[in-house]
Amino acid sequence: MTGLLAILGGEPTRKTPFPAWPLWDTREEDALIEVLRSGTWGIAADGGKIAAFEQAFAQAHHAAHAQAVFNGSVALEVALRALDVAYGGEVIVPAYTFLATATACLMAGAMPVFVDIDPDTYNIDPQAIAAAITPRTQAIIPVHIGGLPADMDAILQIAHEHGIPVIEDACQAHGAAWKGRRVGAIGDLGCFSFQSSKNINAGEGGAILTDDEALAERCWSVHNCGRVREGRWYQHEVLGGNYRMTQWQAALLLAQLTRFEELAQRREANARYLADRLAQMTALRPLVRDPRVTQHGYHLFITRYDPEAFEGLPRARFLEALRAEGIPCSEGYVPLYRMPAIQNGIRRLRAAFGRADAGESDLPNCPVTERACASEGIWFFQTMLLGTEADMDDIVAAVQKVQAGAGRLVSNSEV
Repeated sequence: MTGLLAILGGEPTRKTPFPAWPLWDTREEDALIEVLRSGTWGIAADGGKIAAFEQAFAQAHHAAHAQAVFNGSVALEVALRALDVAYGGEVIVPAYTFLATATACLMAGAMPVFVDIDPDTYNIDPQAIAAAITPRTQAIIPVHIGGLPADMDAILQIAHEHGIPVIEDACQAHGAAWKGRRVGAIGDLGCFSFQSSKNINAGEGGAILTDDEALAERCWSVHNCGRVREGRWYQHEVLGGNYRMTQWQAALLLAQLTRFEELAQRREANARYLADRLAQMTALRPLVRDPRVTQHGYHLFITRYDPEAFEGLPRARFLEALRAEGIPCSEGYVPLYRMPAIQNGIRRLRAAFGRADAGESDLPNCPVTERACASEGIWFFQTMLLGTEADMDDIVAAVQKVQAGAGRLVSNSEV
């Protein structure tokens, strides 16, 4: 598309919004009214809708057990506690992810150890994992970023060689599959989120998957105030908390599951079409999809920006121009280790354990993460993939228009 860029006063490429989120109909409405009228809104003797959702979600993700909790951040913390990660132990995490991957470690009393990501996938680099393992390493948390499965073959090989458990952070990866197996129970435990933006949505909510019955029981105990399943109500055997899901959340999630597969297929088809269109250009490069990825979760469609393809236009200015054309987009994360909350948490934990480096704030060497966050990564959102091929064409047309007008933006006094 040619013409004056919208950011400079021209007509935008797209004036209509992409599909709204969340999607709901009488299925959600009826499920909520059923809970209301039941009078049981929390835990139930028979499990109620919570138990029904756990069974359905585990089955959909090829797992033996699911434990529902009230959000994805808590799911990660419960998983760490279920593994009995030691206070002051180390947990290897990618530097490019949502902060909950690291804060869960700190909340459980463990030190997050940040490693770099693969430049083609933005997932944790297995070689960086291997280099970061020490005698203090208690767990590895790979993140399936944006719904793209990490290299689970390489990660599990490293983990098994060292006897270290793996927690999959699958909070963005509902339905994603590695070599035909859905993520979440490929490692020892896997965690999911059902927060408002997620592909399965209950406003808030989370779940933990595992094939290990003993770990499933530990998760149940940790999430339910340390109780044991056959024990008395005031019998508390494990250090836990009240991380229970409500019947309201479970009711919404059961209804959401009825359309999940259909929406996942739509996202997959539109994302493949969009990736093919972008591949024909010298503009945005989608992340590389490993052939062992048999299904992408597509919570995000992530591309890599090259300013040289836009006459040196900085990414920030490109994003402004693309938004003006009616295309929602984001620059994504900042490196986790640069966040004050994470830095403060690490300092406090070091001090608590009498570490000599308690006051230090040396940053890890993660050049790929730095580049992805500072100048390269660009996100499109899962709701955009729920449209039509014509909607994908609008994204491509807007990128082409900005690319054609990049020279004028570079020379414009507003840059």
